[in-house]
Amino acid sequence: MARHKYAIGTEVRLISRTWLSPTAAETYRVISLLPTMDLSPQYRLRNDELGQERVSKEDNLSVLPESRP
Repeated sequence: MARHKYAIGTEVRLISRTWLSPTAAETYRVISLLPTMDLSPQYRLRNDELGQERVSKEDNLSVLPESRP
C-alpha cells in the first residue's frame, strides 16, 4: 500500500487543471488523508480564500516550496 507523501497542513498546487473551471483555486491546503485509489494516495484539499474543497490523487499534486506543515 502506498504511503502519503504530504502531511495535513501542507500547501499544494494541482499539476493538471483539466476539467476545472477557470475560477477554481490554484493552491490548496491538505485537510485530510484519504485511502489510496489506483495505487495513488488521495487527499482532501481546501482553499480557504475561495472556500473551495476538492479531492485529488497524489500524482496530481506538487508541494509549494515555501510550505512546511
